[in-house]
Amino acid sequence: MVPLKFCANISWLFTELPEVTQRMRDAARAGFRAVEAAWIYNSDLKELKTVKDETGLEFVLINTPPGDLSAGDLGLGAVPGREQEFRQGLDLAVQYAKALDCRRIHLMAGRVPAGADCCTVAMEMEDTFVQNLKHAAGVLSKEGILGLIEPINTRITDPRYFLDSPHQAAAILQRVAHPSIRMQMDIFHWQIMDGNLTQNIRKYLPMTGHIQIAQVPDRHEPDSDGELSYTYLFKLLEELDYQDYIGCEYKPQRSTEAGLDWLRRYWSSHN
Repeated sequence: MVPLKFCANISWLFTELPEVTQRMRDAARAGFRAVEAAWIYNSDLKELKTVKDETGLEFVLINTPPGDLSAGDLGLGAVPGREQEFRQGLDLAVQYAKALDCRRIHLMAGRVPAGADCCTVAMEMEDTFVQNLKHAAGVLSKEGILGLIEPINTRITDPRYFLDSPHQAAAILQRVAHPSIRMQMDIFHWQIMDGNLTQNIRKYLPMTGHIQIAQVPDRHEPDSDGELSYTYLFKLLEELDYQDYIGCEYKPQRSTEAGLDWLRRYWSSHN
């Protein structure tokens, strides 16, 4: 079996350092060969590319812009009336992705508008999301970039996020029906919303383009105390021949470096 590949999410790891480029260098020093990040749009693109080239890191994933965070936005993909902003954000994400040779963009769905009833607006939001994803598929397929949709749990992390389960995501992917749009499997969110991880992973891995991990419920290192056995889950993913990257998107309990023993153990056991 091929060993799993891990990338450092530098929006969560190495945050002891303020600059994305500093975190990239630290990730490389820690042994990572790849990184991912949520939003890098406040960073100088030329500097990002320089550090990427100097370190030899692969940039695996970035998110589309969130919109106006101060106004409560967290993505615009499923938000009715914001289609033009979504397309502008997509174009910016593609610009950064192409410069960094990044082959995955998380197309953020966004939140149910404040004051709206989720059930009342659900179908309109799904229709909006499907149309935006079909547009994104046309843009991304020309660039060789994969668009990803990620369910985010509404029980702990974000009560108003529109896309919250793998089943909902699968139904949307079926409507979009394009190979350039796939699912992003965040095991932390999946466990909180649905559990049944073994069967859900087996069922949805064929339509998955990226995986992220953290322990439940506190979102710390995979080997910290919690509900999940990542020893088991890693073996399952190996058996299923998952060969893309797994993003380490967790909150270190201490320093990032001090919390990487789990990864060193994995590397040493597979060398």
